[in-house]
Amino acid sequence: MTAEALISEADFKLSMRHLAGAVSVITVGDGQHRTGFTATSVSSLSAERPSVIVSVNRASSSWPALQHYGCFCVNVLAADQQQVAQSFAGLDGRKGAERYGDAGWYRLKTGAAALENALTVLDCKLETAFHYHSHAILVGHICAIEIRQGIGPLLYWRGGYHELPADVDRRNLAKALGQ
Repeated sequence: MTAEALISEADFKLSMRHLAGAVSVITVGDGQHRTGFTATSVSSLSAERPSVIVSVNRASSSWPALQHYGCFCVNVLAADQQQVAQSFAGLDGRKGAERYGDAGWYRLKTGAAALENALTVLDCKLETAFHYHSHAILVGHICAIEIRQGIGPLLYWRGGYHELPADVDRRNLAKALGQ
C-alpha cells in the first residue's frame, strides 16, 4: 500500500484546519464581471522582485476571471472585517459582483479592487499560474502596496475566525486567542 493511499482527503483537510492563517480576500475583474474569493493560502515568494503566491481552485468562478484580466488584489483582512471574509467565501449566498456590496473599494495600479481599511493590500500582476490537480498556484508580481497600522489581523484556525489584537505580545498570545 502506498503512502498516498493511507492519507484520506478528510484527514488531510482536518490537518490543514490546524494551520492558522491570515485571512485574505482575492479580488479580480471589473464592473459586473468582478468576482473574488476568501483565501488563507497566500504566501510571500520573493522580496528581490516583490511577489506572492496564491492558491485557487480552478473550478471556482474566479479562475476564468484571473486568466482573462491577468491581475488581482490580495486584501489581507483586519480583525474587524470578518463579514467581508464570509461574503467572499460565499457563506451568505452572494456571488460575483454582489460580494462587493458591503464594503468600500478603490483601485490601484492594475485596476483590481482594493478593500478600504484592509490590514494590507497587495495589487498584483499575474505573472504565471502552475496547475496542480484541482488548483492553480498563482505567482503575482506586486505593483502597489497599502498598509494600515494599529489594528490586528483576522485569522482562520480550526474552522473559525479569530481576531489577534494589534498590541498582543508573545506572553499574551494564548490569552488573546482564547486558549
